[in-house]
Amino acid sequence: MASATRAKPVQPPATRDPSLVALETLAQRAGLHPETVRRLSRLGLIEPGGGTAAAPLYRARDVELLLRAVRLRGGLGLNYAGAVLACELLARIEELELRLRAGAPRHPHRR
Repeated sequence: MASATRAKPVQPPATRDPSLVALETLAQRAGLHPETVRRLSRLGLIEPGGGTAAAPLYRARDVELLLRAVRLRGGLGLNYAGAVLACELLARIEELELRLRAGAPRHPHRR
């Protein structure tokens, strides 16, 4: 009978990635309504980094992307899809600038 009263073994904390958070936690950290985060996720701004389809987990650093999209939406009057597109373009520009800095020296006639 002792086995019937045993509690389930608790997973060690190391098995859960602390950089992944629930959608509600991400929304709270960004100061947004969870439905806004769901909408931005459906538009492809952020993607789950784990969890399940019913309970996705997101990267804690995604809060920065959410805040950027909200700033672009408010500052430029973009809709959500436009804000997501602007975020994607800005990320691409940043990536290209990093590659330029790490690559060969610039052509002397170009800035």
